[in-house]
Amino acid sequence: MIYLSGSMQAERIGERKDIGVIVSFRANGDFMGKTQRFVDSLWAADNGCFTNPDLDVDKYLEWLQKLSNMKENCLFATAPDVVGDAKETWKRSAPVLPLIREIGYPAALVAQDGIENETIHWDEFDCLFIGGSTEWKLNAMWLCREAIQRGKWVHMGRVNSLRRILIARFAGCHSCDGTTLAFAPDKKFKEVKGWLDFINSQPVLNF
Repeated sequence: MIYLSGSMQAERIGERKDIGVIVSFRANGDFMGKTQRFVDSLWAADNGCFTNPDLDVDKYLEWLQKLSNMKENCLFATAPDVVGDAKETWKRSAPVLPLIREIGYPAALVAQDGIENETIHWDEFDCLFIGGSTEWKLNAMWLCREAIQRGKWVHMGRVNSLRRILIARFAGCHSCDGTTLAFAPDKKFKEVKGWLDFINSQPVLNF
């Protein structure tokens, strides 16, 4: 399991390969100074739709292009989504997923509430990002398992406790992210390392 944080300073990661950085796109933000520091760290690119639903896709793709010198270390880049709505998410994601792939990133579809009622176009993406409401997310183990069987990277968002990271691990997720390190980072960094040391010492379940 790899834990990604938007509050992580890359220089603190050290030699650990189970901790990385997730960077969210901001239309008026310049993240180049920050991202240059994790050229040797695992990272992921988030579209920022959770806080900015009116994403400018062209600017987002331009931003990804600027970061492409570090794409070898990138686990995934998310296509635009609509929080809590799988149908609308696919409408937004479908034309953007191939463009993310063209730049050279593994393209991630953000799974939202209701995806169980939709056709999932598995060949169109490389990573399944488990988003959605908390209630829906915690009942999406079936979706994680199907994605894994299809050879997809599986990531779970908003993981901020040992209980939640254990759920993500049991579901078979390869990575997760959360805001834990945004609060009391020194104390929480030790806590997150403890979570990872514990779960990564456990045997991986085969689905």
